[in-house]
Amino acid sequence: MRILVIHGPNLNLLGERETQTYGTTDLATIDAALKTMADKEGAELECVQSNNEGDIVERIQKAGGQFDAIIINPAAFTHTSVAIRDAIAAVGLPTIEVHLSNVYAREPFRHHSYVAPVAVGQITGFGERSYTLALRAALDLLAK
Repeated sequence: MRILVIHGPNLNLLGERETQTYGTTDLATIDAALKTMADKEGAELECVQSNNEGDIVERIQKAGGQFDAIIINPAAFTHTSVAIRDAIAAVGLPTIEVHLSNVYAREPFRHHSYVAPVAVGQITGFGERSYTLALRAALDLLAK
């Protein structure tokens, strides 16, 4: 099982930006925890981060044939990017959308996701655990 984890814009600043909303854990720590969990399950994991929409779209497009599932935190692109939505739909890989904060308890503009309709599920509001819950879901989904 090969799983691609994509972190969207500003997630490279985790641990230092808006810690009351996103927590104090940095992205490297989240990625390390995911890789440890994947290793224990016999899965391969690749984690990437980009602040650029086009880079994310290209990475999703290249995932077809290389990966079995995608976990993505599109961050601000959740609410704006038809291009990311279309790339996910085009590759046809099971995709799980992740958010650290509960986007539905925040500003109204964050309540709409372009990704959700093409994702198999969405995990939101559990802080860094949102990622481990998503990985568990992906592993379970691929095992079926």
